[in-house]
Amino acid sequence: MTSSPSPKPATTPGDDASPRSGRRKVLLAAPRGYCAGVDRAVIAVEKALEQYGAPVYVRHEIVHNKYVVKTLEKKGAIFVEETGEVPEGNIVIFSAHGVAPVVHEEAKRGKLASIDATCPLVTKVHKEAVRYAKEDYDILLIGHEGHEEVIGTSGEAPEHITLVDGPEDVANVDVRDPDKVVWLSQTTLSVDETMETVDALKGRYPNLLSPPSDDICYATQNRQIAVKQMGAEADLVIVVGSKNSSNSVRLVEVALGAGARDAHLVDYAEEIDEAWLEGVGTVGVTSGASVPEVLVHGVLDWLAQRGYEDVETITAAEESIHFSLPKELRRDLRAEAKAATES
Repeated sequence: MTSSPSPKPATTPGDDASPRSGRRKVLLAAPRGYCAGVDRAVIAVEKALEQYGAPVYVRHEIVHNKYVVKTLEKKGAIFVEETGEVPEGNIVIFSAHGVAPVVHEEAKRGKLASIDATCPLVTKVHKEAVRYAKEDYDILLIGHEGHEEVIGTSGEAPEHITLVDGPEDVANVDVRDPDKVVWLSQTTLSVDETMETVDALKGRYPNLLSPPSDDICYATQNRQIAVKQMGAEADLVIVVGSKNSSNSVRLVEVALGAGARDAHLVDYAEEIDEAWLEGVGTVGVTSGASVPEVLVHGVLDWLAQRGYEDVETITAAEESIHFSLPKELRRDLRAEAKAATES
């Protein structure tokens, strides 16, 4: 006597484990989230609010993340697009992406007390632009048109800088002297795409000079390496980050390039579509460099509620870099501490 096969239970999203994994699990990238520059910039706004009281004005989003901006707004930060929107005599904080020298001049004319929260790694690129401009090089800045960081860097030497927006833009480049050309880059780009652009530029200008050290920041590179490792195993990769965050958008592209079947960018867990889990055994999770960890935990909780409780960390690097607060804040905090000890 032969028994008939048992009926299969109704499936729900994620029930069909991937051939890659055999079970439902989460691969959690490390490092992920806040980099040292973002941490410094966010703390700068918080410390300024504590030190000087609300309101404190911030030119542009301090970092590219909706949740961070909304949280700081609730504490008394006011975000403006242009320096001229800040009432005379107030404090203005410049975002982590950096600003052109003309913006510093605008703040002085408006009698504003400025706090420069530019990431030190972006400041490094600014200084390189100034140095090569003084040496009369043509500077080819690899980056995305309209991004705040690119606008700030270009403003350091506008007569010397030409923007190159990817490999396909190389054909449009024109320089004065092909033997006196250097490339710099936006810090949050895809490492692979940047090197494609550099290779294409070297095809046109064999004597193209490279910066003393890679301009793409350590955090961007580390997060991309982790996603590459993860993407090779994951069916679906969820990147937590805002759509205007360049490094977060790049992580989606890197995940797909590394072999992930699907990848999406979300600000919050509520934006995840359950349909993405159809036939998915392994979900990769990471976050951009301007994303607080609370948002990642929200995604992990959402996945756990749908059967993805097994979490394995994929570690690509250990990060221990820390940047001190902007000098203007450190000066005032020291003065306050000194006054307190003397009273």
